[in-house]
Amino acid sequence: MLQTTHRPDSPVSIIGAGIAGAWQALLFAQAGHPVTLHERSDAAMTDATSHWAGGMLAPWCEAEVAEPVISRLGQRSLDIWRRELPDTPFNGSLVVAHPRERSDFERFARMTEGHRRLDATALAALEPSLEGRFRDALFFPGEGHVEPRRVLPKLHARIKAAGGTIKFGSDVAAKDLARLDPDGIVIDCRGLGARDAQPGLRGVKGEMILIETGEVQLARPARLIHPRWPLYVIPREDNLFMLGATSIEAEDSGVSVRSALELLGAAYAVHPAFGEARIVEFGSGLRPAFSDNLPRIGIRDNTIAVNGLYRHGFLIAPALAELTLQYVQRGQIDNEVMQCA
Repeated sequence: MLQTTHRPDSPVSIIGAGIAGAWQALLFAQAGHPVTLHERSDAAMTDATSHWAGGMLAPWCEAEVAEPVISRLGQRSLDIWRRELPDTPFNGSLVVAHPRERSDFERFARMTEGHRRLDATALAALEPSLEGRFRDALFFPGEGHVEPRRVLPKLHARIKAAGGTIKFGSDVAAKDLARLDPDGIVIDCRGLGARDAQPGLRGVKGEMILIETGEVQLARPARLIHPRWPLYVIPREDNLFMLGATSIEAEDSGVSVRSALELLGAAYAVHPAFGEARIVEFGSGLRPAFSDNLPRIGIRDNTIAVNGLYRHGFLIAPALAELTLQYVQRGQIDNEVMQCA
């Protein structure tokens, strides 16, 4: 079992520069550890799950379907996002529904907290583009969102500024690094690539569509209640909007016709002007998940495995990195998340 405390200068090797590994590298580098972050792809990270993520920081909304530990970790992560990247937009998020989904809308309201109900007038004042579209909405003022393809390079730059090293094109396994530096710490954040050590992982496909229009302006994500899964429209820079996200128990790539129709239909249902938008990109990513869809920090010898973030990667990665650092520095254990072998 990994010793419960290490010297502040103990070297740390992290595998995977996606959102989980990037936050681990940043917090450990800031704490004074010599950090090397290994990533098998190039700096563009187009093969990473993070590349296809929505980037929603919505712990209160997620409480409708997720376990309480996700909300707890997510709320803690919001503080870390604000501390480390203070330009992160925290404009809140909206939940809306059409009359036929009224009962599901009310159920969502009962299952979540941290929101206030807006009538049509208040909704129009908050988001003028949605004037006349919905009779009311749930507004979660404490939530935020990031654009994954812009924020990951920012995190990588922060890691380097804190003294860390990033090696792209470095395809290594945890056991290889553990042998190379038996006195150091290895943190395995490979996602599905870690199946050689964690065979219980499965991939859950999340599909997205990127569209462009200058006819709609949104300052925050809008979730549209859907009978099968939550569908959301996330504003990005340069008049872009991300439409997502499905959760399909499949490990193939690409976007199905059915999913494309539902995602595009959801956007049109939020605002008809989306019907004239230009489709920029279709894509999908495989989210690493265990059978219970909950994250785990597994500890064995000098290796720590951080995995199973499912659809909550950007929401909970900062808090998981903080827990890992607290364990290495002080032996502190979070019994809901950590497993020791």
